[in-house]
Amino acid sequence: MSDKEKLITQEYSSLSATRNHKNGKLPWYFASGFLLFWGLLFFAIVIPLLYRLPTALTLEDADRNVYIAERAYKDLYGLSNLGTKIIGSKENEVDAVEFLLQKLNQIKEDSLKEYFDIEIDLSQASGEFPYSDLLNKYQGVQNIAVKFSCKNSTSQTWLLVNSHFDSKPDTPSAGDAGFMIVTMLEVLRVMSTTRQTFEHPIVFLFNGAEEAFLLASHGFMTTHRWAPNLKACFNLDAAGSGGRELLFQSSPNHPWLVNYYYLYAKHPFGTTLAEEIYQSGIVPSDSDFTNFKEYMPGMDFGQVFNGYIYHTKYDTIDVIPRESFQNTGDNALSIIRALSNATELRDTEAHKTGNVIFFDFLGLYFFHYSASTGQSLNYGIAGTALALVFISMWRMAAVSQVSICYVIKWYFLVQVMQIISFVLGLALPIVVTYVMDSYDRSLTYYSNPLLLIGLYVCPSLLGLSLPITFYYSLQQNNKISAPYHLQLALHSQAVILGVLTITLTSMGIRSTYIFMIPLLFYVISLMLNLMTVMHDLGYAWTGLLKLSQVAPFLYSSYLMYLFIVVLTPMGARGGSASNADLTISVLAALGTVLSFGFLVPLINTFRRPSLVIFTLLASTALTIYLASSTQVGFPYRAKTSGLRVAFLHSRNRFYEYDGSLSKEESGYFFSFQDRREEKALDGTDVDLTGLVSIETKCYTQMMCGMPMYNLHFVNNRLQSKWLPRSEPIVLPGTTKLELLSKTIVNTTTVRLEFNLTGPPQTNLYFQTYEDVTIINWSFTRKYLEESPAYPLSYHVHFNYGNDSSPLNFYLELYKWNGNFNVGLIQVGVVGHYIGFERDEHAENFASTFPKYAILSDWATSYDRYIY
Repeated sequence: MSDKEKLITQEYSSLSATRNHKNGKLPWYFASGFLLFWGLLFFAIVIPLLYRLPTALTLEDADRNVYIAERAYKDLYGLSNLGTKIIGSKENEVDAVEFLLQKLNQIKEDSLKEYFDIEIDLSQASGEFPYSDLLNKYQGVQNIAVKFSCKNSTSQTWLLVNSHFDSKPDTPSAGDAGFMIVTMLEVLRVMSTTRQTFEHPIVFLFNGAEEAFLLASHGFMTTHRWAPNLKACFNLDAAGSGGRELLFQSSPNHPWLVNYYYLYAKHPFGTTLAEEIYQSGIVPSDSDFTNFKEYMPGMDFGQVFNGYIYHTKYDTIDVIPRESFQNTGDNALSIIRALSNATELRDTEAHKTGNVIFFDFLGLYFFHYSASTGQSLNYGIAGTALALVFISMWRMAAVSQVSICYVIKWYFLVQVMQIISFVLGLALPIVVTYVMDSYDRSLTYYSNPLLLIGLYVCPSLLGLSLPITFYYSLQQNNKISAPYHLQLALHSQAVILGVLTITLTSMGIRSTYIFMIPLLFYVISLMLNLMTVMHDLGYAWTGLLKLSQVAPFLYSSYLMYLFIVVLTPMGARGGSASNADLTISVLAALGTVLSFGFLVPLINTFRRPSLVIFTLLASTALTIYLASSTQVGFPYRAKTSGLRVAFLHSRNRFYEYDGSLSKEESGYFFSFQDRREEKALDGTDVDLTGLVSIETKCYTQMMCGMPMYNLHFVNNRLQSKWLPRSEPIVLPGTTKLELLSKTIVNTTTVRLEFNLTGPPQTNLYFQTYEDVTIINWSFTRKYLEESPAYPLSYHVHFNYGNDSSPLNFYLELYKWNGNFNVGLIQVGVVGHYIGFERDEHAENFASTFPKYAILSDWATSYDRYIY
């Protein structure tokens, strides 16, 4: 033994006599209270702060030149009462446009004309662009753009503020995105009546076609005369209704934008994790920011709470608290004002300096730093943790009068047990998910989020506690005290987080900070304990540890609960092919592991910790029973959290090469939105006799021989089903494809010219026979070259707004043998008659659905031709 080790041994020799007293455990009945304390902390602090909103201002506050929630509320009342505003409808192309123009002209009339210029421009756009696996073709989509600038402004770099006023079928769209439209109106109203100048003109874009795959924003950026001057964008959208708006995207390499958010957002709410999850494709939504970011940097905001009513008839103004208007308006007004004076706007390319990491802490403070700083921070904290763990073990060896190798040997054994605990903490909730899914009991927590505690949190806690508790009940080592063994378990958890932090940081994942935060606070407590005698005084070190874990517990539980709140409603509209429970269980497990990873082992400071394990096991079993065998676990509730049922009243006709009609059928084409599919309607009055899967048709017929509406229908096609009906569907209109000419260009090429007329939403499918190739067409060649037709087809999604003129197009087909007197290509034409009145049979069928069902249905035609 070295002189230094002897000194340390002598220093702590006086403590050895009292070690048995200090190692004494607390009574068993405190153990459950220990876990209950953290649960109460979650419900007392995290939940209230997550939903916290500012006081809504009224017209009495208007003289303060601030955002007035009451005025925005009144604007939304008028806009949402116009009804469904789908592209091509009178409500969207006429009523909404007139409403907004009236509001904007009034704002212009009331503005301080000696300070500001306001130019209002109503425009139409036409164009096309590839979007995922389809081609968007559009004409006559409308945009209302307002250029707001200071008198005599000479700046040629402008700021864009955007949202959309159109809607999905069957929804008044108060939240998505009428709420954001009136936010823009009120921001413009306040700025134009306040004697506060700014440098850069602002373009407020009220676009009329976002829901049909981002058409109007694309048209504006590619055709409008103001587009070249736009240098940054502030996009407002929604995936829910009410609550706080989330900053869920910011342009890469432009950290100055997040810095402005940090400086001027009055109610910060955002996280890099949201950005990375959104960009991974997990979220079944998109926003105009997808188009804007191709031209300029910017920030993307969205309402994310109460996604249960998103894109449904229940997306009404009465479910939005006025305080939510104030929250979003305060932020928007402050940030837009700041950006309109941003020096960076003069040359945004000069300020590209790398990615940024950002997150708010309970809405109280907003952190942001560069990705390079994040890397240094992550590596530094992980390295410090590993170093302190070794120093701690060296202290244990010195005080216990054993060799460091002896301590390390026991550490490795504990590390194995802790790895098992970590894996089980993540895996057991997933096991529960697969078991419930195998018995058709998915989404049991959909209307009762408290079930998540028993379904996923308790199994995760069980996994975290079982191996290490089992180890401590069996190990018999008198050379190293029980408190030291427990510290080794926590050191093992720190090593796991440290390795994860280093690995994920090296992979460039900016959200790695979620692992760094609990590790940072453990490092702080360990360092303080090592600097005092508390490290070696029995369980005295647990005091600082518990105190240090309050902040990471609050943040980790806050963050993961946020994503559970946001993603749970999305699980009922993401399609039946995916198991949404898997995402939620992983989030719950990750949140539990991060929140309790350094706390659960402390149940071993109490006598009979096995009672905690049995309590967790009993809670899990009881919850599974309630979720699977009682009405508590039935997912759907009328109005608040309904079952989304999408079905099209379709009349399908198949024409052969000679023009003869070979097959005609009418029925209901179901694209089930969630995992339970038609089983969610078992025991109701809905008669689904004859319902069959279309999967086999998808392997033999172009686009399954069905009228796909959008990408969600296409992606969910293998799980879609068909219910035939004896009475033919009576279509409210005609969708007509006319072959204008067939011209032989040369010995191997033929040109077909067509004319298409129909409703505002139509689809075209093209699929050639094996010896035929489309070598040219009137649509963009990029899509033709990058999207292979087989096994599905080329898919053109055609929409028109205020221009209903026919679509003329041509195809040039190559066939090596020049035999053009046979079938060369199949062409499918789909017309969607949204907003039609159901016929008697359809009305009777719809009336049989239960009150908790939210129907989305309309008439469609599908015609297959061979040319």
